[in-house]
This record gives sequence, C-alpha cells and structure tokens, in this order.
Amino acid sequence: MERDIQVARLSNLRIHGPPVEHHVPQGTLSVAPLRFGDVVIDPPILQAPMAGYTNYAFRQIVREYGGVGLQATEMVNARGFVWLDEHEAEHPDRLWGVRDEARPLAVQIWDNDPEIMAKVGRRLVEEYRVSVVDINFGCPVKQVTERAHSGSYLLSQPQRMYAIISRLVAACTPTPVTAKIRLGCARDCINANEIARVVEDAGAAALTVHGRTAADFFKGHADWERIADIKHHLTSIPLIGNGDLDSAEKVVHAFRTFGVDGVMIARAALGRPWLFGQAAAALRGEAIPPDPSLELQKQCMLRHYDLVVERFGVQKGTYLMRKFACCYAQAKYGSRMFRTKIAQVSSPAEFYDIVQQYFPQDISDSETL
Repeated sequence: MERDIQVARLSNLRIHGPPVEHHVPQGTLSVAPLRFGDVVIDPPILQAPMAGYTNYAFRQIVREYGGVGLQATEMVNARGFVWLDEHEAEHPDRLWGVRDEARPLAVQIWDNDPEIMAKVGRRLVEEYRVSVVDINFGCPVKQVTERAHSGSYLLSQPQRMYAIISRLVAACTPTPVTAKIRLGCARDCINANEIARVVEDAGAAALTVHGRTAADFFKGHADWERIADIKHHLTSIPLIGNGDLDSAEKVVHAFRTFGVDGVMIARAALGRPWLFGQAAAALRGEAIPPDPSLELQKQCMLRHYDLVVERFGVQKGTYLMRKFACCYAQAKYGSRMFRTKIAQVSSPAEFYDIVQQYFPQDISDSETL
C-alpha cells in the first residue's frame, strides 16, 4: 500500500496558533545553567531516562523541538553490557545512536557491583565519549530490585551505594558521575536526606530525586516538599527535582517554590516532546508557545515512526511504535478508539491507515476519551 501521508521534517515545522492562555507566576526568576564538572546544562531542564521509551528516536524528536539541556538514554544493565562485550556481540540496543548524536548526553547504568559498574562506566567514557554517567538508584520494578538487588533496592544499603559511586567516579574521571534516587524504599523508611549526603561524599557531581518512594511506583503525587528539604543536606552539588512536571507552569513553580537547581521531565513528555521548549521559554520569561496543532502532532508521530523503523526494521519498529502512538493521542477526543485500533497493527500499511482514519483531529467532537 502506498503511503499517502506526507511527513514533514520537524526541523521545518512551526508551531502555529493564537497566543496561549498559559499563566506563569509574575516576578523575576533567575535560573542559572547547571554545571557538572566541565559540562554545562543550559537550560537546567533534563530529559529523564525511561526504560522502553528514551531511545535514539525519541531523543532525536525532543532535540528537534528544542528546550532540553541534557538528554539521557534508557537505563543500561551494566552486567548485560559486560556479557555482550565478552561474547563479542553487538552492544545493547539502548546505546543505539549514542556515539554520533549531539552532546551533552547522559547514559544511565545500573547494577550492584562496583567493579562491574566501573568497567562499564570507563567504556562509556573512552569509547562512547558520553558527557555524563548516571547511576540508577531509583528503579522500583521487581526485575531490578528483587531479582537483581539493584535500583531502588540499594537505597537500603548506603554503604554499597557509596562503594558504587566512589568506584565509578574514580573510573570515569574527568567525566562527571551523577545519581538518581527516590525518597526511600517505602513511606515508612524515607531516607533521602541520608542518601543525599552519601551521594555527595562519594564524589557524585549531582543528585536527582524523584519525589516518590519505590513502593509508590507512580501512584499518588510526588512530594516536592521532601525534595526541597534535601537541599539543606547538600553542600556543594546541585539538586534536580523530578516528578509530576507536566506543564511549563509547574516547571517554573518547582524552581520558584522548592529551590531546586534543575528539573527533570519524564512521562509527561512521551507524547509531548515540545514540553521542554515550552518550559524553557517560561524560564526565560517569554510567552509559552502553544501546543502544535493536532495535524502537526500527527506529523511528529509519523516522523518518530520513521526513525524507529529505520533502526529496528519494519516489523519490530511497527510493534515498538504502538506504545508511542498511544502516548501522542493521550487525553484527546477520540483517543480511546485510536488506542484500541493502533494497538493491533502489525504492518506500515495498517499503521498509516489507522493514523489517517482515527488519529484525533482538530474538530469539536465530544467523543469520549
């Protein structure tokens, strides 16, 4: 089936629409760039590493819209990396594109063995020339915590965290090493203040805190008051806040109210890669650009599809794109029908046909979301 949808490159797209009615609190807000060693992050808005989502295709789409100061890969299993290396296999898919894409760029790794982490960190610095090596101490999924005793499991083992960070710092110097944590393993054992001191004492260049516990997963709301309190327990490294940042206004509020040095945007950007640019404009004191029209959002999604297929091939790329397509349609009229249809596609012809017929359009229908 001939493709009947013309995909415009995002670099040539413009966001059209009337002046937006977004409201940003009045008053001067001075937000300095972040510095991790020699790495300058300007604006101090980071794209979160998200397993299964923040691959090269997504990073490229975000980059084309602008506004992000530091991007990150999906988290890489350090032990798996070593195994692939020892067996002369292709390096992890999650490092696809890393060698050649724009900097600054962080690669996030996880494991519980300091020596394995150091070995992989050094490879990332020497071979991939990454800007930042980030350590995942926040992942709450059982495969990482219960089976591998890594991720947020290590929040209950500060000494092991210290060993991992300090060893990785030594191996990666002068490339900065950062850490991402949650508030604690559960609500009855919140220890982020203690962990913050461990992270800093071990030599990390920055700390990112997701304002939930591991037991929370993504339920409830991020606790920004607790994030703010961590600032008092750090003496020399920046604090980056993460959790529930789904609008430019919330980004401004995080800086203004909670005193963080940077913010990290995660799930809210999966179907809205223009969110970073909106947030950056708000921090500059400019009017927040409107969301692209639904037609331009559709073109963005199709550009994303092209990038995924380019790397993974037609069959796997189409399968992987199902979840991204659902993100682009989220919270729009007609999204339920679109999600139902797109979740079943298995070929480009089906994908383009469903997009053409069912992707939400700029109409005033009252179809149930």
